[in-house]
Amino acid sequence: MCRWYVPDIRRCRPALSECAASKTEGTMSGISKLGVVGGGQMGAGIAEVAAKAGTDVMIMEAQPEFAEKSHDRLVRSLDRAVERGKLEAPDRDAALSRVGFTTDLADFADRDLVIEAVTEDEDLKLDIFKTLDAVVESVDAILASNTSSIPITRLAAATERPSHVVGMHFFNPVPVMALMELVTTVRSDESVESRAETYATETLGKTVIRAKDRGGFVVNMLLVPYLLGGI
Repeated sequence: MCRWYVPDIRRCRPALSECAASKTEGTMSGISKLGVVGGGQMGAGIAEVAAKAGTDVMIMEAQPEFAEKSHDRLVRSLDRAVERGKLEAPDRDAALSRVGFTTDLADFADRDLVIEAVTEDEDLKLDIFKTLDAVVESVDAILASNTSSIPITRLAAATERPSHVVGMHFFNPVPVMALMELVTTVRSDESVESRAETYATETLGKTVIRAKDRGGFVVNMLLVPYLLGGI
């Protein structure tokens, strides 16, 4: 059965999977299907970079109207890239064909990696991770958060698979900023850390820095004192 999609993307998941597999199948990370929770500026940016790289992407939004806004944001960003000569029109169309939308986290059952990118509300994030733990089927799947401040250890504790929970903190705007912080905990599995880093570097083309699981991670810990010093 076809899941819910924005009208401009009326293709069922099998076709999207075949499209994505042509570029991501056999990657060292083993990640070809990405779920993004939250299609705001950060979530849409993560989805855009992944879709352009050939990953099969699904964005979850709470309401259909929010998904439509996320879709429009994604289209505008890709159109700007075409206008500026940074992306060919056929590549834009191919990227859009790889992105689907849903209002149900249960549709993430087949995802290899899920990145949560909602607002910095710890209770909301905890509920999301608890649900993802119940619906994502693969025991090898990675559950990640784009949080910039909430300890990953707390989010991991909401699941029965804390070894497979990491932080993947991207910077805004995601299609432009090359840096990504990979945040791990004392319970993170080394193979999970390696797969997440490999996907970010080899597939998404990001420069990854490792960060300890503490408030602000690396970049914010350096940036905030610098900004306060200028006041």
